[in-house]
This record gives sequence, C-alpha cells and structure tokens, in this order.
Amino acid sequence: MNVNYPYGFDSSGHTAQTDLPGHIFQMVEQILLTSPGERVNRPTFGCGVNQLVFAPNSDALAATQQQVIQASLQQWLSDLIRVNAVNVTAQDSTLLITVTYTIIQSQQQLTQKFVYGGATT
Repeated sequence: MNVNYPYGFDSSGHTAQTDLPGHIFQMVEQILLTSPGERVNRPTFGCGVNQLVFAPNSDALAATQQQVIQASLQQWLSDLIRVNAVNVTAQDSTLLITVTYTIIQSQQQLTQKFVYGGATT
C-alpha cells in the first residue's frame, strides 16, 4: 500500500493512496526536506536541504550537498530505487537539485527537479 503524503483521506473516507512512482517521488522529497535529527526514531534520516536557505551559495556547497543527497537516497530508498545521478547546481541565490533514478520493480527511469532558495515569482 502506497500511502499518499501528506496523509489524508480519499472521497470514500479511506486512507488516500498513490501509485508507486508517485509514492517514491514523495519519499525522495521527504528525504530532501527532512534534516538529520528531526525524526525521533530515525536520527540519521534526511539530508537537510532546508538548512541551506541561510548558507552562502557556492559551487563547493553544491558539490558537498550532491554527495549528501546521493548517500541519503541510497541509504533510505535502496530497496525501491537505484540512484543514477544527482546533480546540484548553485545559480545566484538558488540551488537546483536534479535526481535521476530507476524504480527497481518496474525498471522505469524518472527525473525529479527541485529548486530551493531564490526569489519566488
């Protein structure tokens, strides 16, 4: 059962569910947005991208975060996906994160893009 995140109910009053690619998309996003130490019984869960909002943006930061993201995804989702590539690019005040992975069960390759920081328009 692939529970939809955030948790909610469908029109019939049952727990809302999603398909496997959608569920994995949501789990990748949770890993990116959760800071280590934030989960009580999983102190190493997450990679803390949100903490970078106040960090100076640089190529060194992007390279470091790329390694942290890839390690976190492999640690927590290795039974569901194979991480093909993680690309983190620093542009002005924005951090662009691209994650390419293959779902092990279906061999479907997907790419997710996340943008952190910068001005919203």
